[in-house]
Amino acid sequence: MSTAASPVILVTGAARRVGAEIARTLHATGAHVVLHYRNSAAEARALADELDRVRPGSASLIRGDLKDDGVPAALIDALLAARHRLDAVVNNASSFFPTPIGSIDAAAWTELIGSNLKGPLFLAQAAAPMLRRQRGAIVNIVDIHAERPLRNYPLYCAAKAGLLGLTRALALELAPDVRVNGVSPGAIEWPEDGQFPSEQRDAIVRHTLLGRIGTPADIARTVRFLLLDAPYVTGQIIAVDGGRSAHL
Repeated sequence: MSTAASPVILVTGAARRVGAEIARTLHATGAHVVLHYRNSAAEARALADELDRVRPGSASLIRGDLKDDGVPAALIDALLAARHRLDAVVNNASSFFPTPIGSIDAAAWTELIGSNLKGPLFLAQAAAPMLRRQRGAIVNIVDIHAERPLRNYPLYCAAKAGLLGLTRALALELAPDVRVNGVSPGAIEWPEDGQFPSEQRDAIVRHTLLGRIGTPADIARTVRFLLLDAPYVTGQIIAVDGGRSAHL
């Protein structure tokens, strides 16, 4: 598939970790990937260069804070001005930190709701006309804790619960032209800031039926399936968690 004919897929939060693996996996299918980032400019550029070495001109960058008013629409406008099409959106960008009751403030609300719910909603709304034209798809990265809350993370869990509901609502609103699904990860990569001490990590693994944490590739393969190999699937949330949510 030539780059000119390639589908264009936007991946938010694509510079690092799970987002970067999703971008690599979709790029390997022949897609042109648009790598969205907020602060990780060096990592995003390095990933774009890596992908362009595989297939010149097959990756591009776009920056924006998706929780800010007007940014999602401006981002889609800029993407379409440059690429002239959009076939799929992967809403992966997310903030994650604890907010025990008594500590929640407006800043935490703005960050967690903004990155996990507001951004995906307004990005989907802005992308919808082009996605309808292309008969495209959206995949939202949700979380198993959208349905089974994690202690000390009530605001994050509420934001992801909203994203879960939004996924199903968008599937209804955008049918039959656009499919909308979600992937709910379990323990895939531990936070880099030490939020989970070793004993908590061990307890999570013990409670996971497969007895181990997953990898970014586990999420990326599921995203690829929902975007490219599931033409009769919409409004669904797939848990990729090693069986942890089966008995939480």
